[in-house]
Amino acid sequence: MKKKIISSLLAVSVLMTALTGCGGGDKPSNDAQGTTASTGNEAAAPSSSGNENAGEAAPAADEGKVINIYSFNDELRKRITAVYPEIESTSKDGTSSTLKDGTEIHWIINPNQDGVYQDKLDEALGNQMSAADDDKVDIFAAELDYIVKYTDADIDAAMTLESLGINPDTDLADQFEFTKTVASDQNGVMRASTWQACPGVLVYRRDIAKEVFGTDDPIEIGEKTKDWTTLKATAEELKAKGYYTFSSYADTFRTYNNSMEEAWVAPGETVIRVDQKILDWIKDSKEWKEAGYFDPTVKGQWNSDWSTAMSSSSKVFAFLFPAWGIDTQLKPNWDGEEGAWAVTNAPLSYNWGGTFVLAAEGTDNPQHVKDILLALTADKDNLTKISKDYADFTNAKSVMQAAAQDDTFASDFLGGQNPYTYFTPSADTIKMAPLSAYDQGCVELIQNTFGDYLQDQIDYDKAKENFETAIRERYPEITEIQWPE
Repeated sequence: MKKKIISSLLAVSVLMTALTGCGGGDKPSNDAQGTTASTGNEAAAPSSSGNENAGEAAPAADEGKVINIYSFNDELRKRITAVYPEIESTSKDGTSSTLKDGTEIHWIINPNQDGVYQDKLDEALGNQMSAADDDKVDIFAAELDYIVKYTDADIDAAMTLESLGINPDTDLADQFEFTKTVASDQNGVMRASTWQACPGVLVYRRDIAKEVFGTDDPIEIGEKTKDWTTLKATAEELKAKGYYTFSSYADTFRTYNNSMEEAWVAPGETVIRVDQKILDWIKDSKEWKEAGYFDPTVKGQWNSDWSTAMSSSSKVFAFLFPAWGIDTQLKPNWDGEEGAWAVTNAPLSYNWGGTFVLAAEGTDNPQHVKDILLALTADKDNLTKISKDYADFTNAKSVMQAAAQDDTFASDFLGGQNPYTYFTPSADTIKMAPLSAYDQGCVELIQNTFGDYLQDQIDYDKAKENFETAIRERYPEITEIQWPE
């Protein structure tokens, strides 16, 4: 079966295949859209590693001249340039950075959508062993939705952290356990690390809350959003005043998807099993849409309609977002005054996305790679800086617990509220759904095909048929698609 999956990659690949699969994520970090690198010279902030116990990798003298870092958006570049002290400068177009020792970092960014990023990465990894040193992949990012593709021990595309010189038991002891589990291969060996965890909350408009409920207090609003039954009654109140609870059916998807009982594809199988939780999402979404709780002009996510729903002219009350969603989606699309939004309890605990960082097997820069991973994902000072500067929920339990008690982490965008008072307790309750290498494709295609059904363009049976057709086109090795009885 492994060979069948690998066959969707380069035929010559010794390393991997097209096993497809934010935080959360769909992260994110994230399910954020792929972008070109932003402009501006970004100087790195000084930091202390605090990782004296890490193992030894190859000496810097043996390192290559170019570090190639593959990612699906600009978030990884921004985070690394913010905290890695060896970066001296970054080009104005954001495509390269120069280290103090003269080594160059090349930032290679392709969009996540429709598997484009994975296709480009897989091609590069397929050529890894024959590539010239300065053309080799050194570091690459992977979303939660397809991380297991690249941590697979049999494919061996990513180095184990231990072989890189990083001791997970000591260097990464403060990380949330669910992120360490996700970053491990089928043998429980860590092959990735991440600077972020992605617990989700409900983000709501303060002005709409005051008009409809007479208060914008997060505790009081949280009582009205604490579970789906309560939120449905709240949705009726909002509707009576001319407001929508969420922008569309896509906004609620991750709360259902994160609660699945079994993986889309079990290890060693070629059968897709659609979980009952996914059918629950379809049924409930249809009910909510027909009840008028969604904005009918919004067709899913990652489009202009969705962005407009985050603007001041919108009648949408709330979104379900992790921290990266507030920073990369809501904040850029809001055109009103700061302080208009707040966070509170979601109706169900969930995680959305997460960007994991991996060292490519065959890298000619193991010491640089090790240093970057430690600076980005293990250094508590750096993680504190990322949380404060980017409002990112970082992957360090002690840092997040401290942030939740620290008023300096209050957000102007959230009206002076400290969002970590809600993010941190949520992270403690996350139970990750079983993952597979096919998650990204299944998540995208189930939403796309049943989006047509929810928009009354096709009937239910046609949506099922379209999903099965799309899956087989994306993954020719799939032999069967099973639906709950």
